[in-house]
Amino acid sequence: MMIQGGKNAGKKLFVILILGMTLLQSGCNNKATKETQQKAEKTDGAEKQKKTESGDWEEARTTPYGKYPETVTYTLAQMNGANNSNLPKGQTYENNEYTRYLKKMLNIQNENTYMESEDRYDEFVNVIVKDRMLPDVMVISDKEMLDEMVENDLVEDLTEVYESCTTDRIKAMYASYGTELLDSVKYDGKLMAMPETVIDHGPCLLWLRKDWMDKLGLEEPQTLEEAFDIIEAFQKNRMGAAPGEDSIGLVCDTSLVGTTSSSYSVDPIFQKFGANPQRWQKGENGEVVYGSLTEETKNALEYLNQLYERGILDENFALRAQNNLRDLVVSGKCGAFFGLWWTPNNPLMDEYEEDPDSDWEPYYFPAEIQKTAETYSTFRDNKYVVVRKGYEHPEIVMKILSVLFDYTRYEAKDADEMNSYFALNVDPTARPLVINVDYNEATYRVTEHIQKVIAGDMEEEKLSAIEKSYYQACRNYIEGQNVTVEDWAAYKSRISAVGLLVKSDYRTPEKIYLQTSNLEIPQTLGTLEKNTFIQIIMGKRPISYFDEFVSKWYEQGGNQLVKAIREDSR
Repeated sequence: MMIQGGKNAGKKLFVILILGMTLLQSGCNNKATKETQQKAEKTDGAEKQKKTESGDWEEARTTPYGKYPETVTYTLAQMNGANNSNLPKGQTYENNEYTRYLKKMLNIQNENTYMESEDRYDEFVNVIVKDRMLPDVMVISDKEMLDEMVENDLVEDLTEVYESCTTDRIKAMYASYGTELLDSVKYDGKLMAMPETVIDHGPCLLWLRKDWMDKLGLEEPQTLEEAFDIIEAFQKNRMGAAPGEDSIGLVCDTSLVGTTSSSYSVDPIFQKFGANPQRWQKGENGEVVYGSLTEETKNALEYLNQLYERGILDENFALRAQNNLRDLVVSGKCGAFFGLWWTPNNPLMDEYEEDPDSDWEPYYFPAEIQKTAETYSTFRDNKYVVVRKGYEHPEIVMKILSVLFDYTRYEAKDADEMNSYFALNVDPTARPLVINVDYNEATYRVTEHIQKVIAGDMEEEKLSAIEKSYYQACRNYIEGQNVTVEDWAAYKSRISAVGLLVKSDYRTPEKIYLQTSNLEIPQTLGTLEKNTFIQIIMGKRPISYFDEFVSKWYEQGGNQLVKAIREDSR
């Protein structure tokens, strides 16, 4: 029994051992198979994830709106404006509606490595360029600086990223200016910067204190001469003058004619005589001539002298600095000056805030403007965005332009707060890129559309985001409910001022753009001209002295200058 039992037990033990080994082997095989499968799945997942991430980066690098999978921080040279660029309280140049929207849509963030005020920015740029301490992205405002940076191989070629990362609408905006604008930043066929679009600010309008006119019982002027009679009445009645002070006439800058972004000039008076001072123009024989030397300019100076003698032109204009002119307006001491359509934003908004009873109205007299010769121009004073040579993401500039000036204005449903900046008069210096990009004559299109909605001829939903922002401010002003100073400025600029230009069917004057000549007048000749013109206007020199001035101008370097520019224009 014992032997038999042991034998059976041995068999059972053998079977158990075999089964155990089989199960163990099976378990090992299953474990190995599972581990292999998991490893394969992990590898496939990693490859898939890598491919997905690679696709995101590729899309971001090659499309206008592609979002970077990781935050891209770029260093920036920032031009800061007065009063923190009028940004709402608590907002900064690195954290505002512009930067937050760009972070949300593109996953990019500016780091303002360099900051400088507008009036010193060009000087500051010159220093960092000389020291080769460039940020990734920066704006420059001098064509000669761009030439220097390209010559020294400091900036990145943007040709390819312009094609791939700029929207069709942005390209159409640039195309609306013809080929000259983009050609001005091409070197050997390569696009080396993005220029600001040359939006026309229109002619200078005459801004008058309408409340003073009403107080004196004066009718609105229909001609420039009638407007000067009104200013003369302001003088005789000492409007704006405190006891013991002299009243102030038409405020005027000593430069006499303005740039595309200045007020206090007397351009319309020169235009009355068909003159183009301080501008190069096409002469009767087709050759280039300097507009300050023409008979038309001489006639305009004689008329300005008559206005000065009548007391209409500010008798102390030759002694006043630019900031002093603004102070005269804001303090309520001045009731007349020439300014562009956006004058309600600066300086009149500050004056209106101090005195809400003041009422400024613009006037435009197109019938009195004599047709002038075609003028020559360059893009020397334009603003340009450049990218540091070697920066990893040069496409970032095109993406920012596409988002800020296309998507948020025409497509976005979530950019109301950012677009409200326009009506709030937030300065363009608040943007990471301190330029503007829009269609040629965009200013007039905006007002035309707003006027149609106000008249009930167009639905509000058809307005672009920027148009909607201005329309809502203008509607607030018209309805008179909770009107803010920004609403007043929006209405006065967009409806009162630009409305005059739309009504008169104003069109941007023809210009001939030169790519190779900077057309700049040397300081010695500029000083000679300025002093002569002021002396003639103030009666210190007779009008006959103008001919002597012309001779001196040519003798002191004008002959060589004219010759060089004529050669460049051919």
